[in-house]
Amino acid sequence: MAIGRPDLVAKLETYGGWGAMPITAMAAATASLKHEHLVSERKQLNAAIRQKTFDWLASQGYSYVPSESNCFMLDTKRSAKEVIDAMASRNVYIGRIWPVWPTYTRITVGTQPEMEAFQAAFQAVMKAPATTSFATSPSFKARRSYLDGQSWPSA
Repeated sequence: MAIGRPDLVAKLETYGGWGAMPITAMAAATASLKHEHLVSERKQLNAAIRQKTFDWLASQGYSYVPSESNCFMLDTKRSAKEVIDAMASRNVYIGRIWPVWPTYTRITVGTQPEMEAFQAAFQAVMKAPATTSFATSPSFKARRSYLDGQSWPSA
């Protein structure tokens, strides 16, 4: 099942793979289609928050790969895994790393308050000296490990 403009749904049908959609996704998709300007407003809001974050990163001397999406890659100039763990200890959860980019991490653009929390935590983490390991809080003892070396707290 898909919800959308009939011409786009027809294009999707050629790819197959139809399965059950979560009811919450269906409800959200249906509600969003009832508001003519919602998607364009959200795109503008996301772009403004993303640009504010880019401006802050540039003003602080941090390198990033700019994007037009809801995420971007940030160069931590140290082990990205170390930064991910340090951010998690501050209750700010950022993306994963890729083996070909060991110092970059994916950052998802959130709400303005979430990005302000990201900025404060990232600034604190980056001011701390780089370490080879980082002690996490006791709530993160159980972790899932992935082939690329990334690990995440178990739910």
